Amino acid sequence: MLAIGGNALLRGGRRATIAEQFEAARQLAAPVAAMVRAGTRVVVTHGNGPQVGFIKRRSDLVAEIAPELPLLDLDMCVADSQGSIGYILARGLSGALPAGVRPVAVLTHTVVDAADPAFTRPTKPIGTHYARDEAERLAALHGWAIGEDAGRGWRRLVPSPAPRLVVEQDAIAALLAAGQLVIAGGGGGIPVVAAPDGSLRGVEAVVDKDATSALLARGLGAQELVITTGVERIALDFGTPHERFVDLLHWDEAERHLADGQFPEGSMGPKVRAALDFLAGGGSSVLITSPAALGAALAGRAGTRIVGASPAGVRAPAPAVRADDPAVRVDAADLDRNVAAAET
Repeated sequence: MLAIGGNALLRGGRRATIAEQFEAARQLAAPVAAMVRAGTRVVVTHGNGPQVGFIKRRSDLVAEIAPELPLLDLDMCVADSQGSIGYILARGLSGALPAGVRPVAVLTHTVVDAADPAFTRPTKPIGTHYARDEAERLAALHGWAIGEDAGRGWRRLVPSPAPRLVVEQDAIAALLAAGQLVIAGGGGGIPVVAAPDGSLRGVEAVVDKDATSALLARGLGAQELVITTGVERIALDFGTPHERFVDLLHWDEAERHLADGQFPEGSMGPKVRAALDFLAGGGSSVLITSPAALGAALAGRAGTRIVGASPAGVRAPAPAVRADDPAVRVDAADLDRNVAAAET
C-alpha cells in the first residue's frame, strides 16, 4: 500500500500547472514500477488536501457570478479530486509499468459514523495557505473554521471523521488478483454514511487519507504500508536545536512520541497514528519518506521504518465493519444534525 500525499503533485503545495503535476506523477513511476516488477501487488492511495480546497473555493467563487451553477458540497469535491488526481497518476504511471499491468483508478466511498464527534470539531486543513488576517477575513465572510497549519500559514478546517469501511474493498482486491495496479481511496474516500434503507449518503467532510490507507491495507491483508510526505525521514524535536532524524522506530517508541506531542496534527501526527493502526491490525512494517527519496527508501537507504506489533496490554483498534453494521447506520435526523453542525 503506497499512500501519496496531496502535496506530492504540487511541488510542496504551491499552485503547480497541470503539466507540472503530470511530470511529478511521472517521477513516481520508476520506484512504483520497480515494486511491480519485483512481484509486489501495489495499491496507490493519494491525498487531496490542497486540491479539494481549491475545488471547493472555485465552486464558491463561481456561484457568486453564475448562480445557476450548483454549489459543490465537500463529498462532491472529494469525488472531483479523485477523478482528476486518479487520471494524473494513471497517466504518469502507465508508461513505466510492465506489459499487461495497467493502472486502474477506482472511485472509492468511505463509510463514516454520522455520530462521530469530528463533525462538531473541524480539524482537517484544506486548500490554500493564507496569512492570518486574510484567513480571518475569509472565515468571517464564508463562515469557515480556520487554524494554523504547522507554521506554514492559516487554512480552512473541515470535519474529518474516522473511516469505518471502504465500500469498494472487494472490487479493489479483485483488480489486484487480476494483476492490475490499483489507484483508490483518493482523498480518504468520498465520505458517506449508510442510511437505514441501505443507501449511501454523502456528508460534509474530508477523511484523512492515511487513516483510510491503513484501514484498506488491513482489509486487503497488505504486509507493508508506505506513506510519502514532505520530509525524507521522521524527526524528533522538529524545528528545535535538538532536532534529530530517526531511521527506525518500534511500536512503543512511536506511540510514546505521539502521546508526548512530537508529531503534531496537520503534519506527522496522522501518519504515525495510521502506522500504529496498521501494525495493530497485523501489518509488518510502515515506511515514511518523501516522494523524491521513495526509491532509496524502498531499498533501505532512506526513510523511517516503524515496526513491531502492539505490546501486551494495548488494545488494537476495532476491526473494519460492514456497511450494514448498526454502528455505521444512521437515521436521517442524525445525518441532518451532523451536516448542519459541520456547516456552522
